[in-house]
Amino acid sequence: MSFIVAIDGPAGSGKGTITKLVGEKLNLINIDTGATFRCVALNMIQENIKIYEKEKITKMLNRINIEIKENGDIFLNGNEVSKRIRENDVNDFVSPISTVQVIREKLLDIQRKIAEGKDVIMEGRDIGTVVFPNANVKIYLDASAEERAKRRIKQNQEKSIESSYEDVLANIIDRDKRDSSRVIAPLKKADDAIYIDSTNMTIEEVTEQIIKIIKEKQG
Repeated sequence: MSFIVAIDGPAGSGKGTITKLVGEKLNLINIDTGATFRCVALNMIQENIKIYEKEKITKMLNRINIEIKENGDIFLNGNEVSKRIRENDVNDFVSPISTVQVIREKLLDIQRKIAEGKDVIMEGRDIGTVVFPNANVKIYLDASAEERAKRRIKQNQEKSIESSYEDVLANIIDRDKRDSSRVIAPLKKADDAIYIDSTNMTIEEVTEQIIKIIKEKQG
């Protein structure tokens, strides 16, 4: 029997950082579902597959191999791509490909198999609404677009990825609109999810609040 924590929220809300910290403190396996979409986006870029080339996409999905190691390292077809999938060309492509039904169906299956029989914490945009609607704990983590842009800039600097605040903010606003308005698995708060606005909170404060919620649910 598995115990599943779902953390959803928009781009740059801190889901990845918080999920990693909570997972480490509570010994939960951290599964970054967004990374699976990024792997597909990167694979399409590498093979020069366009979003409208459905037959090529289907063939690629039939042979793609995505692995998420327990230490968080991401592997695509046997190659470590943890940093590569965070670069700008993948950032720009990941939201459009997430609207393709065949991609979502394939990754839904991959994500569920990764979590099968484990105590996990998963972050994404539709974990509590689509991937695991019966998750034991559901959190919707949010922050203002401006704050999220600042955080993303800091992350990019730490990874030596060049980007401007204006470009990152525009990308976040555009992505929010696309993610929340798409027909398939739109970004939204699950009815039974706990909403946390982290705009004026430290990483430590958010982490401790979520740990408290999880422990209360675990009894």
